[in-house]
Amino acid sequence: MESSFAHRSGGISSSAEIHPTAVVSSLARIGHHVRIGPFCVIEGGTWIGDGCRLEARVVIKEGTILGVENHIFEGAVIGGLPQHINMPEKPGQVIIGSGNTIRENVTIHRALEEDEATVVGDNNLLMVNVHIAHDCRVGNNTIFANNVMLAGHVTVADRAYLSGAVAVHQFCRIGAYAMVGGQAHINKDVPPYVTVDGLTSYVVGLNQIGLRRAGFSSAEIRILKEAYRIIYRSGLSWNEVLRALRERYPEGPAAQFYPFLSTTTRGIVPERRSLNGAIFRLRRAEEEDNPLPELPVVNRVAQAG
Repeated sequence: MESSFAHRSGGISSSAEIHPTAVVSSLARIGHHVRIGPFCVIEGGTWIGDGCRLEARVVIKEGTILGVENHIFEGAVIGGLPQHINMPEKPGQVIIGSGNTIRENVTIHRALEEDEATVVGDNNLLMVNVHIAHDCRVGNNTIFANNVMLAGHVTVADRAYLSGAVAVHQFCRIGAYAMVGGQAHINKDVPPYVTVDGLTSYVVGLNQIGLRRAGFSSAEIRILKEAYRIIYRSGLSWNEVLRALRERYPEGPAAQFYPFLSTTTRGIVPERRSLNGAIFRLRRAEEEDNPLPELPVVNRVAQAG
């Protein structure tokens, strides 16, 4: 991420275009061909890589490092202090890779500890009002739709898709190529490749559309289905599931399941399935005042951790 500067002090490239109403610290490092729009504020101790474009009213706060060719839209605040009752005296950094699109009013907060960082990788799309809290780790080529909220220490792997208004509890993980439906509330880990239904916040199968768009072959998807059935439908104990995944899928895309599941600390999101043999009936008008109770969700694997 070394840009046009060979030293740690501030400096502004002569090719940078800075609007006269912008406030840019002399201790900021501004790379070649950076465009900074009206009323932006760039604090000292920041680094903006070559080719970045900041629209109006963007705030880049101390401790933020931007790679190259990032496009940041109006009202975004990058590098704000962590929202924590025990505010550290010296918080960490925000490190953002290259080629990201960060839309209006996105907020990304610094890590709690001085030697840590909140990290966003490359080529991500963060839509309007996304919030990424302290110490999160976001991979590459992800898409966060409007109003997605990540609590502290959340990890989102490459090519995951989070739909509008998804809320993720602290320390949860979203696996690679997973798709989370709108307004889901995630309080357990989401395994790689799966789809979470936004209405129920349960897993409803593989993210087959996303996998095909990403270039997975039919044979690879078939193997992922086999592994999925072992995880969610085999009736095996947790240790038996892990053993089967490790032994049957030592390589290929399905090999991601074992390291992800074997390191979970919160358990995994359950599958949305009806109980075997369950019968659903229509309610008569006189039953409206006494609705039937909802059936419980039974899933042994999802309770692990």
